[in-house]
Amino acid sequence: MPLTLCLIACGSDRSEGEHAMITGTGSDTFPEQLLEIESRIVDHPDDAALYAERAALYRSVDSVRQATNDWMRAVSLDSTNAAYHVALGDIFYARSMVQVAQREFRKAMDLDPSSAEAHLRSAEIELVLRNYGKALDLVNEGLRIDPHAAQGYFLKGWVYKETGDTVRAISSLRTAVEQDPGFYNAFVQLGYLSAARRDPLALQYYNTALEIRPNSVEALYDKGMFAQENGMDSLALECYARIRSIDPENALAWYNSGWVRMEHLGDLRHAIGDLSEAIRLETNYYQAWYNRGVAMERLGSLDSAAADYQVALMIRPDYDLAAQGLQRLQTKGAYIKLFDKERSGAQRSGTTSGE
Repeated sequence: MPLTLCLIACGSDRSEGEHAMITGTGSDTFPEQLLEIESRIVDHPDDAALYAERAALYRSVDSVRQATNDWMRAVSLDSTNAAYHVALGDIFYARSMVQVAQREFRKAMDLDPSSAEAHLRSAEIELVLRNYGKALDLVNEGLRIDPHAAQGYFLKGWVYKETGDTVRAISSLRTAVEQDPGFYNAFVQLGYLSAARRDPLALQYYNTALEIRPNSVEALYDKGMFAQENGMDSLALECYARIRSIDPENALAWYNSGWVRMEHLGDLRHAIGDLSEAIRLETNYYQAWYNRGVAMERLGSLDSAAADYQVALMIRPDYDLAAQGLQRLQTKGAYIKLFDKERSGAQRSGTTSGE
């Protein structure tokens, strides 16, 4: 996942003020709560706190535009409230309006230099912009204000991860989960970094993440990949099966299952079944077409393999593996039905495009 999207998706997406305002809010009670707040706004139309309360309510049900309008109204009525600027910045950040969000976070810091939250939000923006030095300075200032801010250690870990200092990244993320044992995203990142080092602790981190969010496709996939790459095929297949039970339309889980069955277990027929399901769910999945072709070729179904390689090339014309497979099958006398002249000429001359 790109850094910007990951931080927007993975970072804490609401300010402390918003969390306080929406305690106990649920979609079932939303209409009643909205009517109650609006009746108070009618009586007190210049009360910034009421617009802030309604903004938090809208945000709790993902009505982002209405929340944005209300936070802007709250800020216009009380421009000296740092928490309002942080909340408005969060809304802009969630909408990928990074520069506008940073403006609000800086205003919050100017209004309240003791706001750790504002410093950490601003640090997150600098991290997204890859201004790592500025990000680290802001994180350190935020942690000086609040040494127990788990999000600060999480961001610090991201800075170190992005700059290639894995040891410090892991250390910072461990501190984050010490401060907040329920910090799902920090456990996932610890798993990811540990997996890259083939550290068995990766499984422990993924398992903890799954205790926090049992239906996390992200954590299940990462755990499955770690198992797949470290000789634990049964565990990998178990993870992918669990993903499919949560999200039956997840083509990647079917693809990975098929790949493990084909490459690690030699179970070609079941591999073809899994890869076929991945193709059914995502018809342009050229890797699935190619790997199903490989399985077909290994079974001796050369014409079917050739057809799959051709489809992979139609989707991705510069896919070398499929081109090489097709050329290999030509020498074996497979029937090439849709082979295009341009690629045929390139293959006859022994040239292929880079992937």
